[in-house]
Amino acid sequence: MSLLNFFKGKKSEDSSGTKDSDRGILVFENTSEVIRAETVLKKEGWKIRVMGPPPEIRTGCDLVIAFPLIEELNILRTLEAAGAAPLQIVPVTSPLLQPVDVFQTRDYGRYLMVRAANMKLTVHKETLVVVNISGGGCPDVPYLAQEMVGKPLADIPAPEEIGHTLCGYALQLAYEEMKRQC
Repeated sequence: MSLLNFFKGKKSEDSSGTKDSDRGILVFENTSEVIRAETVLKKEGWKIRVMGPPPEIRTGCDLVIAFPLIEELNILRTLEAAGAAPLQIVPVTSPLLQPVDVFQTRDYGRYLMVRAANMKLTVHKETLVVVNISGGGCPDVPYLAQEMVGKPLADIPAPEEIGHTLCGYALQLAYEEMKRQC
């Protein structure tokens, strides 16, 4: 851990030992605000994760940001300075407040599919060629599929580079998760 990260309370490596009770949830009014806050926090090096909100705190936005609760004040300051403050911050204090993982992975033998929110990305497991993009209803989904299907995972553009909608964002999440799993 660098000295700067030590003083900022950031960790340069994955801290998978975080207990559920040590996490909080940042709730925003809409998905655009979640994406903006995620960008700000990741740029600053914070260990966060975009997830689905538990039903008890759903506000219409279908995404929240889970974060280490001990860093609440510093994260809030970072977001406020960037003009991206959340509507509310909720500590995860009970199983009912658990955020929902936006990822689902299915193994179909020769194919692996990762679903992130409403978008699905499927690759051939041996060749890692993208065989299908599906889901969503955004106007850029056909374009995203055209640019990605039939090409190896390593050779396709990141969906965030060519997509401009919530579906493109969800496909980016599926793309990142697929790369982690392959």
